[in-house]
Amino acid sequence: MNGDVLIKVTNLKRHYNDGAIKALDGVDMEIKAGEVIVIIGPSGSGKSTFLRSLNLLELPTGGEILLDGENITAPNVNINKHRMKMGMVFQHFNLFPNMTILRNLTIAPMKLLKKKKAQAEEAALNLLERVGLKDRADAYPSQLSGGQKQRVAIVRALCMDPEVMLFDEPTSALDPEMVGEVLDVMKELAKNGMTMVVVTHEMGFAKEVGDRVVFMDDGVIVEEGTPDEIFNNPKSERLKGFLAKVLM
Repeated sequence: MNGDVLIKVTNLKRHYNDGAIKALDGVDMEIKAGEVIVIIGPSGSGKSTFLRSLNLLELPTGGEILLDGENITAPNVNINKHRMKMGMVFQHFNLFPNMTILRNLTIAPMKLLKKKKAQAEEAALNLLERVGLKDRADAYPSQLSGGQKQRVAIVRALCMDPEVMLFDEPTSALDPEMVGEVLDVMKELAKNGMTMVVVTHEMGFAKEVGDRVVFMDDGVIVEEGTPDEIFNNPKSERLKGFLAKVLM
């Protein structure tokens, strides 16, 4: 972690129905290069809305997001240029079913980054090797397990050379025995210095890998701190109640 602020979020709001529903209600956060931030909280607390707001898949109704010092919430900003700096991994893998794994991985780098086919394929195969799937390059998504598809989805994001990786509950759609193989890839990324923001229910991952754990509820950050502070010395009654349920 080099200490440079990569993303600065100020007073971020996402309201619906003329303010009747406040999915986000004034969130402030700084994300430093190389930092792993894990966001936890109950369903409906605003975790995924916050994550999706970082690359404007959800459009904020107030506040600012600075990426590399540039306000990406400003009018007329080229959001596609900035989205290329943020890899996104969803609950569901969103792979193109009619394309091989290798084609799934190279189509965006060739179209958006203007990489030559050979260059894009070499990078994709190297990344597949890192996640133990190089031998499945010519397979189709339907021929892979859920855990394998999610590892491919992570590689697809990495193929765009992102500055930060956003993970929206990446293991929640997986069978329990497949969760570990995906978390192992994420741990490896963290170890290699990738900036990551992870929304997850995997408390073991939060404890082991997070530099900072953020607890959200009702669209706001209730408490944040190191894993040790959050899990071993929670201050708010709301966090204590949440942990009592999830760590039973």
